[in-house]
Amino acid sequence: MSLNPNQKRYLRGLAHPLHPLVQVGQRGISDALLAELDLALTHHELVKVRLAGDRDQRQDQIAAILAASRAELVQAIGGIICLYRRNPDQPAISLPK
Repeated sequence: MSLNPNQKRYLRGLAHPLHPLVQVGQRGISDALLAELDLALTHHELVKVRLAGDRDQRQDQIAAILAASRAELVQAIGGIICLYRRNPDQPAISLPK
């Protein structure tokens, strides 16, 4: 599923007051971190993640997280990214068309 610009704008507005639920530490991306992210995405659908490291490391972390979580990148500003993955059973967020 790919998000169009209107949907991304809507999700950015919803994500603005949120605090990061998952933080990538010095050890990087582990199986436990991915499991926690999967749980958060299933429950909340829209999640902020705090990344560690410099710009190149963060880009690698973003690519790894997106590949492992099957989520869509809504926004990336500095060390914070917003991810969205629709819950197929009980969608909590209805996206505009």
